[in-house]
Amino acid sequence: MGVDSETDLLSVICREAKAEGKLTGKNLTKLYEVFGQRFARAFEALKENRVKKYVFKPSGRVIWVVVGKERDYLIMPEAEFCTCDDFYFRVLDRKIHLCYHLIAQKIAQSLGWYEQIDSDDELYETLMQEWLKPTP
Repeated sequence: MGVDSETDLLSVICREAKAEGKLTGKNLTKLYEVFGQRFARAFEALKENRVKKYVFKPSGRVIWVVVGKERDYLIMPEAEFCTCDDFYFRVLDRKIHLCYHLIAQKIAQSLGWYEQIDSDDELYETLMQEWLKPTP
């Protein structure tokens, strides 16, 4: 399975999940087969409500975050970018195409399994600095 097909498969499954309003058993099996531990960790993040969508007012800017064990990870779904180490070390090396945070965010967005946090534009810079801080 090529690198791009991970993303394609996830997109297809997310579309089906959105239409069905759930992840079917067949799709769960497919996700485990393709992503293995990454899907297990993504599913855990979904069940623990660790996917957050920040909506800043009045600008309407949207920032996605997955709360990790050590810190919060900033996700940019359109760019398929994440601030986690797995992304830096494995995705950029083309060993994998998606870290578990991106998998969790994509599933969360298609099923509405996320917490929306409305925040003031004044907090945007402070939060971005926090999310973009290098890991200690």
